[in-house]
Amino acid sequence: MTDTASRRRGRRTRTESADTRDRILSVAREEFSQRGYEKTSVRGIAKAAGVDPALVHHYFGTKEQVFETAIEVAFAPALNAPEAFAEAPPDEVGERLTRFIFGIWENPTSRTPLLAIVRSAVNNEAAAAVFRRLVASQLLRRIASRLDLPDAELRAELAAAQLVGCAMLRYVIKVEPLVSADIEQIIERVAPVVQGHLTGP
Repeated sequence: MTDTASRRRGRRTRTESADTRDRILSVAREEFSQRGYEKTSVRGIAKAAGVDPALVHHYFGTKEQVFETAIEVAFAPALNAPEAFAEAPPDEVGERLTRFIFGIWENPTSRTPLLAIVRSAVNNEAAAAVFRRLVASQLLRRIASRLDLPDAELRAELAAAQLVGCAMLRYVIKVEPLVSADIEQIIERVAPVVQGHLTGP
């Protein structure tokens, strides 16, 4: 059957399906960014994307699954963190990781979706569960796997807590003087603490 005949019968080609899925996902990220998890609905995503809600369910499943797919794409830059210190000398891993994470937050393009993710996770348990699952399975365990220490997972979590806490205060809660401080000054002070969590005694 030709592509033309397929379209006449109402079937989508692979390209059309991929385009539709990408459009829904793009709209979903925007909706979650602007409205947060609780105020975003599958119906609202579908309306903004110009599709039937059933099609959103078809591609992604539940609202929680839509959120997980959307934030996984937005969170992708942070997932490269383990590679940021892969070849670093042991005494430089803290500085490398700290600089990498703050570099993502300082970039307005990557900061906007991260803000939406963090706000949603703070305000909604379902969103928090998705965020925990993503961070634990795809970020912290990968960092821990690069640490040749018996308590590597705890060390990775403590380092992440240090970085996430600073990011929350600087970019989400916006506490002074942390907000106005030069990023290099912050990295200089935070990196040794992260280093201690990762490789200290």
